Amino acid sequence: MNFDDLKKEWNAETTEGSNISSDMLKIKQSHTPIDKIRAKMKHEFFYQLAFLVFMVFIPFIAEFSVALNQLYFMTYAIICGFTAYYFLKFYRFYKNSYDMSMDTRKNILWFYYEMKLNIELYKALTYIIVFIIVGFMSAYFLIEKATVFAKILTRLSIVYILLNCFITVLIIGLITELWAWYCYGKYLKQVKKVVDELDYE
Repeated sequence: MNFDDLKKEWNAETTEGSNISSDMLKIKQSHTPIDKIRAKMKHEFFYQLAFLVFMVFIPFIAEFSVALNQLYFMTYAIICGFTAYYFLKFYRFYKNSYDMSMDTRKNILWFYYEMKLNIELYKALTYIIVFIIVGFMSAYFLIEKATVFAKILTRLSIVYILLNCFITVLIIGLITELWAWYCYGKYLKQVKKVVDELDYE
């Protein structure tokens, strides 16, 4: 083998090395948003857990009647059931996100699509809980404020109440979308950018 052949081989190896380091740089870029998402998930878990614990004390703070107490704790049990399912799915995803048995690109791609699915699940859970709470509030007015409610229950007030419920659901929907974007969406977009760049190459 002459000197020119050795030179060509050396240049080929150098080019391969630069490609690998370029890919590794992109993977490092993806780890930053992935790590941020994991941190947000951990905080979210503790916030929701703290809120569930706080909800136990609401009947005692508001001094609900015996009938309303029973209804409240039935509602609370349903909310806990839905939340427990969500927590389980979220925890499994969080734990599996540290599994590096796949190659790096597949791992990032898997993380991206699973996180998208979990965000949709997160939003669905929020809407379910909101509708359960709206149902409980309706029961609260019928049980605790029946006489007051009967006096104001005219055609105009029914339209007003329904309009208020609709606007409340819209506002909560908007807050949920913005919160999901703020906590996870913007970082997920960065991960997608890395995946697209790796696919392009």
